[in-house]
Amino acid sequence: MAGIFPANGFFILGMLIEQPPAIYRLLFPNAKWLLPVEGKKVVYLTFDDGPVPEITPWVLEILRKYNIKATFFCVGDNIRKHPEIYQMLLKEGHKTGNHTFNHIQGIKTRTNEFVSNTQKQQLLMDTDLFRPPHGHMRIHQLIELQRLGFKIIMWDVVTRDYNSKKSPEEIFNNVKRYTRNGSIIVFHDSLKAEKNLRYALPKSIEWLIKEGYSFCLLDGKKI
Repeated sequence: MAGIFPANGFFILGMLIEQPPAIYRLLFPNAKWLLPVEGKKVVYLTFDDGPVPEITPWVLEILRKYNIKATFFCVGDNIRKHPEIYQMLLKEGHKTGNHTFNHIQGIKTRTNEFVSNTQKQQLLMDTDLFRPPHGHMRIHQLIELQRLGFKIIMWDVVTRDYNSKKSPEEIFNNVKRYTRNGSIIVFHDSLKAEKNLRYALPKSIEWLIKEGYSFCLLDGKKI
């Protein structure tokens, strides 16, 4: 199990657990992990690392089938390569968030470079939502991005669909085991997640519907 430790003025958030405990969350002031709604069971489906032609259109097809809107944290270079798929996300009413232009890790990047890469991404999209790649971020990077008006969106459940050592059934079971009212759930519309995602996403949606959950969009103006 990964942990958190201070090193050279930054904190590392281990992403190798499905539901980060409270101590993890305290290290990221004002970041959003869980957004419960009183009197309702809601979840927020999110997708990281796209858009890519091999899997994102299929994700859109599944969401369309169940009449669900989701939030996609996009990599800028993928938007540059596949602008038509990015436009599909917007046209179908989904929200998008900034995931940096080059999917860079904050802990391996100087603050000015990290912020600059995030701002480069903003030239391709209009959003106030940001999620750091790999969940890694220096505290100074977080503070600077918040100063620039970004809402930092983390997660309550990471499915680990990107992990090739995990079976599709395990990914689905992560959703069933950890989801609760207000969970921000992370899937990945990426090639390395494709096998697990194609099995687990429809299963997860059907299970969430059966359990009485409604699907909400992340809206920076209301967060």
